Amino acid sequence: MAGQSVEGELRFAVLGPVRAWRDGQELDLGTPLQRSILGMLLLREGRAVTPNEMIDGVWGEDAPPRALGALRTYVSRLRTVLEPDRPARSRPELLTSIGRGYALRLPDGSLDLTRFERGVQEAEGARKAGRPHEAARSLRAALSLFEGEPLAGTVGPYAEHQRDRLVERRISVVETLMDVDLELGDHARIVSELIALTADHPLREKLRAQLMLAYYRCGRQGDALNVFTETREVLIDELGIEPGPELAALHQRILAADPTLATVEAAPEERDEAADPRPAPQLPRPAQLPAAVNDFTGRQEIATRLRTLLAGESSPEGVPLVAISGIGGVGKTALAVHAAHLAGDLYPDGQLYTDLRGHADEPTAPESALGGFLRALGIPPDVIPDGLQERSALYRSILAERRILVLLDNARNAEQVTSLLPGSPGCAAIVTSRGKLADLPSARLVDLDVMEPDEALSLFSAVAGAERVSAEHGAAMDVVAACGFLPLAVRIVASRLAARPSWTVASLVPRLADEQRRLDELRVGDLAVEATFALGYGQVGPSPARAFRLLSLPNGPDISTGAAAAVLSVSEIEAESVLESLVDASLLEAPAPGRYRFHDLLRLFARRELDKTERPQARTLALRRLLGFYLASAQSAHRLAYEGSMIPDNLVAIGGGRSFATAEEAVAWLISEGDSLFAAINQAAALARTADQLLPAADLLLAMEPLLESGTHTREFGQATRAVLAAARSLGDAASELRVRYVLGRVLFAGNRLREAEEHFRAVHELSADRGEKIVTGEVLNALAVVVGRQRRHTEALELFDRAMRFYRENGVPAGEALVLSYSAREHLGLSRPEDAIAAAERGLAIFTEIGSGAGTARARYHLGIVLSRVGRLTEAVHHHAECLAFFRAGKQRVWEQRVCSRLAETFIAAERYPDAVRHAEQALVVSREIGHPYGQALSLTVLGKALRGLGDARRSLDCLRQAFDIFSRLGAPEAGDLKPLLDDAPLADAADAATRPVTDGVVEAVVES
Repeated sequence: MAGQSVEGELRFAVLGPVRAWRDGQELDLGTPLQRSILGMLLLREGRAVTPNEMIDGVWGEDAPPRALGALRTYVSRLRTVLEPDRPARSRPELLTSIGRGYALRLPDGSLDLTRFERGVQEAEGARKAGRPHEAARSLRAALSLFEGEPLAGTVGPYAEHQRDRLVERRISVVETLMDVDLELGDHARIVSELIALTADHPLREKLRAQLMLAYYRCGRQGDALNVFTETREVLIDELGIEPGPELAALHQRILAADPTLATVEAAPEERDEAADPRPAPQLPRPAQLPAAVNDFTGRQEIATRLRTLLAGESSPEGVPLVAISGIGGVGKTALAVHAAHLAGDLYPDGQLYTDLRGHADEPTAPESALGGFLRALGIPPDVIPDGLQERSALYRSILAERRILVLLDNARNAEQVTSLLPGSPGCAAIVTSRGKLADLPSARLVDLDVMEPDEALSLFSAVAGAERVSAEHGAAMDVVAACGFLPLAVRIVASRLAARPSWTVASLVPRLADEQRRLDELRVGDLAVEATFALGYGQVGPSPARAFRLLSLPNGPDISTGAAAAVLSVSEIEAESVLESLVDASLLEAPAPGRYRFHDLLRLFARRELDKTERPQARTLALRRLLGFYLASAQSAHRLAYEGSMIPDNLVAIGGGRSFATAEEAVAWLISEGDSLFAAINQAAALARTADQLLPAADLLLAMEPLLESGTHTREFGQATRAVLAAARSLGDAASELRVRYVLGRVLFAGNRLREAEEHFRAVHELSADRGEKIVTGEVLNALAVVVGRQRRHTEALELFDRAMRFYRENGVPAGEALVLSYSAREHLGLSRPEDAIAAAERGLAIFTEIGSGAGTARARYHLGIVLSRVGRLTEAVHHHAECLAFFRAGKQRVWEQRVCSRLAETFIAAERYPDAVRHAEQALVVSREIGHPYGQALSLTVLGKALRGLGDARRSLDCLRQAFDIFSRLGAPEAGDLKPLLDDAPLADAADAATRPVTDGVVEAVVES
């Protein structure tokens, strides 16, 4: 396997995800940026890379202001990961500094790319020496090192360029391999491979030519000519060109039945090696497969894939071996039996089957299974040897003469099946197990997931009756969803329904909706989902079993390694070990690196086991540790995203959490963990019995404030704030109430519900004053001023800004002062005081720049850009907006991205640069629709309508303005009144005159790229 390590050595992989191993254990390489830096160092093969090259290669034109510092941090972390015992080692440094740059000194053969190129060179030598079989083996071994898309998970211009290079290199080697196979006369075997390759790379004429030649040598001249016709159509449609001279010449030779196209025979020295004249022994033909499932449903794509794998085309010199794993009840055995029947024609000498009972107290011993196989193969019982090794040797000797498919069902582990596997390439094996069997040599691992919704519905219909189910389609979909699309659960419920003619499909919905009863409902006869789960649960040790139970407590959709460590009260290394053991046992899923989740029914089973074994206090403490981890991590994120804010230092502390290197990393974490964070908040609000239990949830909501800027979780913010607010009022918890009402005010403001937002902000200010609590005093005064200003009460807004300014000065918070200055600039504009507006905005930017706040600087540039645009300093306005747009995009702050794009469009309209204005207005509209921001949509439609009017597109302009007017009116926004004159004048607009209006390129010198 690519990247596998030998003892004491490091191994690296770039022909797939960037990965590293030490002594066979995979290393945690950190964030995509950190992996990208490692990928660059690996591909430079020991040559030094300067910091500027790294920054350009990883960040490109979007490099943040402090990219150099971030780079050094990432390099330092990589050193720690790659050489944790650096001071104690006598060997030279692996990751070393050379001048101002860095180089990675790789041990020989430690990089998969190096081994790939070495294998290609060996193949070239063998081919020149007349040893094509050896060349083919070397090429296939080299190509097997690719494990997906090269450099997967890395980012930046350098990775994109290198990824394209490596993809091109791989396909060129594949073409060479196809040439060698054609030289060896393997045309019949590679036809299917070439069909797939030409489908993936339709414009590569070399592959098309090889497919034509393979078809022709198989006696399929018509198919060969059809390939040329299809190729010509594709090239003309896609590129507007005819096929090249080589492909055209091959076409003519096939038409003329050129005898020189005949198969090239194998080299004499290799021909004897390939031939095998020995006759197959006359032995019984076993047919032990269980009967195919009559109502087998879905899984068509994976079943086809399994047949392809069993055909052995991808591994002609090895035994095709497929290991299917998955949770109990997911249909592993049904799929394996179905696939074995599909592949029956490939193995004419029969099929062997055994149930290894891997989850029973006494699983089937390998020697017992071998005894059964040998008897089925015609060996008399008195001749069968006693020992495992002797039986296995005899078994493989018999199979060496035959083509037989072996199905090993319900294996416990790799050790149980190793001696049962065939040893010759003419045979194949399928193994099913709840465990992943990752240590089974050369196995193609298939992790079987639950069914797709339509597949589950088809299974339900097949068992319960199609007419009955189609009459209640909606209820049927609710039923299969409640079953978690688990085939066993769907089959059980459908069987119960089929046995009860008086029941309706809808009658099952409330039965399954009750989580306390759902597992009890999923049983019929000897089938029960709970019993199936219990088999797997009973095979794990005490520590994983307790982790399985405790990790079912959080309501989040999944959980990170760090959060799981908090729940279990162990280190992250210990948590990862136990989590991976549960994944291997198919009791947990790993949807992404470092993240884990339960199947819905397994979570219910785990909670039922939890109720049997854990005291309530243990459950309460586990959830509190989780909340503490999330709160501490969000606190760190808030501190970086809103530098200088007083909020992080005034939150409660009930545990440790993650730290972050940059604001972008912090906001990215909030976005990725958003669903889990809100689930933890809602769960805490539901379970809180005292103010002490509720306050961490309220603080977590407050700490997550930067997530509001992403626009990704607006609805979740609204639901969580109301849940915590209701709990706070019920408990009489004023501290939690003031925090959550501040966040709710922010949510309402984002939806342009200005009066409600103002009401909450004023209530927060009163609560803060009554309690003498300053945690959000400055923020709420500033927010209140913005809301009042949006309602065009400019004088009142400036008074509120003045109060916020005094508060921040009294408490020594320069970032707060800068924020107030930046926001107040627009109120000065509203009162027709442009000089004061410019002075306030420039002073705010100066303070943020002085204290080094990236987020604050971006916001200040945004406000300064608005002011400069309004006073006619358009080039400067575009410059400031371009700078802050790059920052907001890098940090995935979609709300701010939409705002800046709208402001840029306004500036370009003022400069009569209408095409640029349309481009940015359309970008703003796309973002606002993606994040569900109606007010942003209305703003974007407004500037788009104005820009289109400038281009002379009166019809589209009027349509945009009307849509904007409708949204503003629905929101009760004053901007609706601003649009009235534009709509009234629209029918009188002279579109032709607008279309011929000159565009003055010199007004705005900077053009912002999207």
